[in-house]
Amino acid sequence: MEKMSVEDFLRAKVLPEFQPAVAMIRELMRECAPDAQEIISYGLPVYKVKKILAVISPNKEGITFSFTHGKEFEDKYGLLRGVGKVSRHVKIKEPANANMEALRYYIKQALEWEKK
Repeated sequence: MEKMSVEDFLRAKVLPEFQPAVAMIRELMRECAPDAQEIISYGLPVYKVKKILAVISPNKEGITFSFTHGKEFEDKYGLLRGVGKVSRHVKIKEPANANMEALRYYIKQALEWEKK
C-alpha cells in the first residue's frame, strides 16, 4: 500500500472550514521549526526533527495541535489541554482565534525538549 502524503491526508481528512487553520499551523511550523520534517506517522501529520515534536489531528469540531512533551511545558498562557502522561494540545478552529504568540512559545519549548 502506498504511503499517503501530507497533502493527500489534508485534502482527504480535513473539513473545508478547517483548512485555513491547518494552513496557519503549517506556516507557523515552517517559520518556527524550519528543520522539522512534515511527515505522516501513526496515520497523522507530524513534525519531527529527531523525535516527534507536534501532531496535527483533524476532527469534526476543529484541529487538535498536540505537543508530544506538552505536559512538561511552562504554560503561562493557560491554553494547553489534555490528561495524558506526556502530551498536551491546543484546539484551533480558525486562524483569527488562534493565539499566535502562545503557539510560537509552545513550538519553541517543543524544540527545546527535542534536544534533550
